[in-house]
Amino acid sequence: MPTQREVRSRIASFRNIQKITRAMEAVSAARLRRAEQRIAALRPYADAARRMTRRAALDAGGEISRVPLLATREDERRVGILLVTADRGLAGAFNSQIVRGGISLASELERGGRAPVWYASGRRGVSSLTFRGRELTGSYTGFTDRPAYTDARRIARELIAAFLDQAVDRVEIIYNAYISPLTQRATRETLLPASAAAVAGEAGDDEDGGSGRRTPAEYEPEADELLRELVPHYVEISIYRALLESAASEHGARMTAMRSATQNAGELIEDLALEMNRARQAEITQQILEVVAGAESLV
Repeated sequence: MPTQREVRSRIASFRNIQKITRAMEAVSAARLRRAEQRIAALRPYADAARRMTRRAALDAGGEISRVPLLATREDERRVGILLVTADRGLAGAFNSQIVRGGISLASELERGGRAPVWYASGRRGVSSLTFRGRELTGSYTGFTDRPAYTDARRIARELIAAFLDQAVDRVEIIYNAYISPLTQRATRETLLPASAAAVAGEAGDDEDGGSGRRTPAEYEPEADELLRELVPHYVEISIYRALLESAASEHGARMTAMRSATQNAGELIEDLALEMNRARQAEITQQILEVVAGAESLV
């Protein structure tokens, strides 16, 4: 049985850990509130950009097929996979579920005779793929805690260039969608070619309120030429939204993980306190026995 000093030392260690995890929980909670505000601020802008792109796509009609970023390729040989992870750990299964989703998708593609091309945002994703022997075509780190629009633009430009140069025939993005501080859902979306359904929407899905009647717009330049400018912007916004949601999910996951760690440390401290009491009682009992034995030896 450990001595009181040993148990007391372990209790002090767990109390120090508890202070650290409690502080990390508080920091993550504050950052989570800011991340939620950034997501809320992006939504009106993203919705407006999508409505503009959708209306131009509807007015372009058959000319939409002339927009390269909307063209689906029948013979897919290489598929880009963009994993959105964090630069840091200590966030439960936040990073691992994204990496697992990417590996699962890559296995599915390889069974179909298509080669995965890897891109990763966040040091955890980069290190995990490198450890597994996967060659990275693009890696983006140092900003996952607070992503900026310029970060999304840089990623989008590289992916768009790879798609237009036919280095990849499709691009999938996997990220954690933010549901609540306790819930983050691993989400997979097709980034390129930009989905015609997502851009053009369903029939009647426009500012006309679903009546199917709206006033045609006149474009200068033509609608298909305007789409060539709008669709890359739409891709940038999609990546930026994924980065923001991933950042909020990271803070929520870390806050939850640190709260659990704090509670677990408290439970361990209670168990060690009981163990220390038992050690103290054992020492007292031993001392009493020694005193009794000494007294009996004098009789």
